[in-house]
Amino acid sequence: MRVGILGPLQVAGCEVGGARVRALLVRLALDPGRVVTADRLIDDLWPDEPPVHPMAALQSLVSRARREAPGLITSHPAGYVLDVPPDEVDAWAFERLVRAGDVHGALALWRGAALADAYELPFAEAPAARLAELRLTALATRIAGDLTAGSGTELVAELEGLVAAHPLHEPFHALLIRALTANGRRAEALDVFERTRAALAVELGVDPGPELREAHLEALKDAEPKSNLPARLTSFVGRSEDISRLNGLLDRARLVTLAGPGGAGKTRLAVEVAAKLTVPDGVWLVELAAATDVRAAVESVLRTTDLARALRGTAPLIVLDNCEHVIEDAARTAQWLLSEAAELRILATSREPLDIPGEALHQVLPLPEEKAAELFVDRAAAARPDLRLRRQEAARICRELDGIPLAIELAAARLRTMPVSVLVEQLGDRLAFRGGRTSEPRHRTLRAVIDWSWNLLSERERELLRGLTVFSGGATYEAISQVCGGDLDLLSSLVDKSLIAVSGERYTMLETIRQYAAADLPALRQAHARYYTGLAETADPHLRTGEQLKWLAVLDAEQGNLDAALRHSDDPLRLILPRFWPWIIRGRHREIGEQATSVLRRVGDEPPPGRELAHGICQVLSGGPPTEAVLGSDHPAALNSWALAGVGTPADVVQLTERQAAQLRDHPDLWTRSAALLGAGIVRFEYGAVAGAEDLLEPAVDGFRAVGDRWGQWAGLFWLSLVAENRGDFAAAVALAEEPERLATELSGLDTPLGPMTFLVRVGQLKARAGDHAGAARALERAWESAVRSEDRAIVARVMHARAELARRTGDLDGAARLLEAALALDVELSAQLRAYMNVELARVREPREPLRRALELMATCSDRTARATVLEGVAEHLEPVAAAELLGAARALRGIDESADPHVNELAGKCLAALGKDGYRAASARGAAMPNPERYALRPLSSP
Repeated sequence: MRVGILGPLQVAGCEVGGARVRALLVRLALDPGRVVTADRLIDDLWPDEPPVHPMAALQSLVSRARREAPGLITSHPAGYVLDVPPDEVDAWAFERLVRAGDVHGALALWRGAALADAYELPFAEAPAARLAELRLTALATRIAGDLTAGSGTELVAELEGLVAAHPLHEPFHALLIRALTANGRRAEALDVFERTRAALAVELGVDPGPELREAHLEALKDAEPKSNLPARLTSFVGRSEDISRLNGLLDRARLVTLAGPGGAGKTRLAVEVAAKLTVPDGVWLVELAAATDVRAAVESVLRTTDLARALRGTAPLIVLDNCEHVIEDAARTAQWLLSEAAELRILATSREPLDIPGEALHQVLPLPEEKAAELFVDRAAAARPDLRLRRQEAARICRELDGIPLAIELAAARLRTMPVSVLVEQLGDRLAFRGGRTSEPRHRTLRAVIDWSWNLLSERERELLRGLTVFSGGATYEAISQVCGGDLDLLSSLVDKSLIAVSGERYTMLETIRQYAAADLPALRQAHARYYTGLAETADPHLRTGEQLKWLAVLDAEQGNLDAALRHSDDPLRLILPRFWPWIIRGRHREIGEQATSVLRRVGDEPPPGRELAHGICQVLSGGPPTEAVLGSDHPAALNSWALAGVGTPADVVQLTERQAAQLRDHPDLWTRSAALLGAGIVRFEYGAVAGAEDLLEPAVDGFRAVGDRWGQWAGLFWLSLVAENRGDFAAAVALAEEPERLATELSGLDTPLGPMTFLVRVGQLKARAGDHAGAARALERAWESAVRSEDRAIVARVMHARAELARRTGDLDGAARLLEAALALDVELSAQLRAYMNVELARVREPREPLRRALELMATCSDRTARATVLEGVAEHLEPVAAAELLGAARALRGIDESADPHVNELAGKCLAALGKDGYRAASARGAAMPNPERYALRPLSSP
């Protein structure tokens, strides 16, 4: 270890003197490789009375530390870093070793009280206590392992010392009881329990916990329970909730069946549950995989020829494992045994229920992603201890493997012979993954696991299972009956055999099963494509009514099937036409262009008869010019398709959109009129004269409200809010932004970006600018929680920018600067617009020259006029009156307004007016409005001397 804090401070090759210097190194060692801010260090090192000049004192302390321990501390704009990998600090290595199960190695690092050189400082209290508690846990784990290995005699003395030192630490008392019991000192073990129970009652007012009670029960028993259960060879991961539920079922039912697909871990789960039960009359595992007679198999394990007589009057637990291939015999035998022995309990595993009276069923499903990743990481570490595996990599692999525990174990084993990247490439051939030499033949590969189930199916069941592979993401019964012709009894049989599952109204199939059963079924593929083409066409008109949410939910659920249908359809132009509008509603703009281009490649340059419109829209969305078929159409997908694709120059887009709005002004359908107005209003604001955008957007919102289209209402209100913000009317912008909150939530949830910024960030910024600082803080707190959950650094940066602006407006300039500097330092790709805004805001709280230069340079090629105007207004704050007035004139021209309602901008304009006089101000403003490139002009006074 290069740095040791598990005891007095140690730095390899150095002698560090001075209590405060040692405390500084201890504090930095708690966060090795990470920046500890200067403010944090000052608070932690001088908690009661900071020095008169705290920053100077800290810098002096760091200088002394660098002299005495050179090469350890590096500087950062925000603070200092202990520049060593975490594993070179003994406390971090200790925690890693404990988590990895190497408690002997971990305990070897301990030299004394943790953080001894900082024990009087408050910052050390919590980590020192946590490390001390972890040490006790590691000691208990090490002693438990030694006790299992048969070292009871030597451990009694050590445990007695630990019990004396920690009289209320239950794990040590439980271990002492076990050690005494193992050495035949049962009376002493029971006495320890009674003394501990009394101490807990007096000191804490609590009863002994489960670990202590279990040790007490073992001491009370004359002998270990009878059992033929196999000993555990690997850790058991990810099934705590299943174990809890099964324990409850076994308390209430005498027959509990674990049903689930092959490889889900039914046997291991059953053994794990059975092993932890207290069953005085024995726990017996009866393996049926190779059996042909279930009763004979049970007799063989219990070593009797008269089962009824042997079991009568006893209360054992029998585990019947792998019942599926002898399901009828297993059901008859289980029912007979339960009727003969009133206290008997049976725990069965099968790929389908036994279906007898009194059976309680527990579905053993694939592991959820987090627990699957935990299992994969655990097994990968066993296969290659040196492997550094990121949790995201493990999660991706487990998703591909459907979370099936056997598949995960087989994949992890392959890491002995290949890198993770190669394993990922091999996931498509998962059925061939092989297990260890001692695995049962039916568990050697995933293919063998599914073979076991496949061979138990009838030919009709196999035919239906093959047919179900044409679906993607599950299917409703109606879809299955229309495409495959499968009847309900066959579907139910496949569900019972755990080859498909029912989830809500849908039948689903694991990708592993799909890969096994997939076959070349061109006729079914076309039937599938025709069914989902009809579904898309049925949904299309409803998406523009009050039933929009209902049909969006249908299309969302069928997303995989609709995509598969588009890939395989022999008439893709027919299917893509009704799909354009739901893609627009969901904001899937990239997919629109990609799918349109893909369909064009398949059908060629000439449209088939009757498909001219769909072909023309695909051409536009692929970058081609709009055809007359598109320009003259009132189909929803045709409306404004050129604007979506960015065809031609902004002037071209404005001209086409205005022409369309004029053509459809008197259209008989209210939704069509409203959509044309919405498109024209958006384009006018983005590319046109700006003035008059509200005249188009307001009637569009009214129309969408009348027909019940939530998306149209949200979009219109969102753009109306942008128009109000553009003219500086922040109160109106807040009202318009908050009004569609319910609509946004219903459509896709507030965590989804709707527009140029997430909903909550935008509301927070507008409230801050309108003076509602408390409301802004509430909105931005919700936005921050959503951003952290999303783990999207770009969204995090946006929220940090908004919070910085609020901090500056409430007087916290240093806090604003820290937020902005941290956001700009994030390793993430941010838009030029957002980076420019951040730099403008930074110039308000730090030395302005360099941030303003960066902001103007970022705007040099920006086409967003409101963004350019915002930056020019921010730069104007720092210039002399003439230049400031010119930039304000340029900003008004970009915004397309005569006067701004923004109080801040008007205050700045008033200062310029006072300095220049009315004529001088008007002349400067006019010059700015006529500038072709105001950013270049604004850079001149900011140029370095």
